[in-house]
Amino acid sequence: MAHLTQDTDALLKRVRRIGGQVQALERALEGEAECAKTLHLAAAIRGAVHGLMDELIEAHAREHVARPGLTDEQRQQGLAEVLEAIRRYAK
Repeated sequence: MAHLTQDTDALLKRVRRIGGQVQALERALEGEAECAKTLHLAAAIRGAVHGLMDELIEAHAREHVARPGLTDEQRQQGLAEVLEAIRRYAK
């Protein structure tokens, strides 16, 4: 997503934080942590991924669907891409 280049650092920080959360969950599972802690870690990962996905979808929609000057064909393509991503994410 070339239009995200200005936000790349912030996005990478989010991805790295999610990676850290996944590692913490892995350690909890390996260490036989309490169920409540494991559930909490899994829920935190899910929330972080949801937040990242929201940001990516919004950026894509603004750039490839709502940006002035796009042709109808470009808008349709951008919309198709974002809908496909949402369908895959929702599964």
